[in-house]
Amino acid sequence: MIKIKKTTSSIKKLLLKVACIAGVIACIADFVILFILGTYYPGYNQFRDSMSALGASISPVSNFISAWWIILGFLFFFFGWAFSEIYQLNGAPAKTAALLLMLYGLGEGIGSGIFKANHLGKNLTFSGYIHEILGGIGVVSILILPLYMKKIIPKKENPSFHKLANAVFTIGLLTLIFFSFRFSNNPNHFINKYKGLWQRLMMLNNYVFLLAIANKMWLKQRSN
Repeated sequence: MIKIKKTTSSIKKLLLKVACIAGVIACIADFVILFILGTYYPGYNQFRDSMSALGASISPVSNFISAWWIILGFLFFFFGWAFSEIYQLNGAPAKTAALLLMLYGLGEGIGSGIFKANHLGKNLTFSGYIHEILGGIGVVSILILPLYMKKIIPKKENPSFHKLANAVFTIGLLTLIFFSFRFSNNPNHFINKYKGLWQRLMMLNNYVFLLAIANKMWLKQRSN
């Protein structure tokens, strides 16, 4: 019985380590893959076009992007599970943070991969609307994550992390507002014109924070 418990504990520790690495890989790979595949879409502009355009049916890399986003979603589910296990003693805030990570994986990953951001003329198709809704859920989830992380890691314990969380939330909110200008009636407005830039800055901002969380998780699970 003791051996079984030790074996189970060892397997769980290994899975937690793998999940931390999976989170790091997801963040870095998502940024790199989207940039590389964007170069295979003639006329696509990384600064002016949204990332959703890469996964639309008319995109020559649509299937590759969709497959990657689904994989990305499962990686964040795995990462979220590990977070809930490592910070389980932190109660409700940790459970909420883990849920937010999974919702990000669901919205920006699996949901975006399954439902393509298709348009019929200037209007979104049914798939396009679902894509926008699920993507929006994912974006809002990752936006408010820093607020819960500040409850999990006390300011006295790590004041630098609190400063990072505040900066990430502020930058995330600003870039989200700028990115939301794409719904305006003035497509030639400077902010609206560079929606791809704001979206990528928002993603970079979020992933820097997630990498910091992955590092915290790695150190904490090793000390347990």
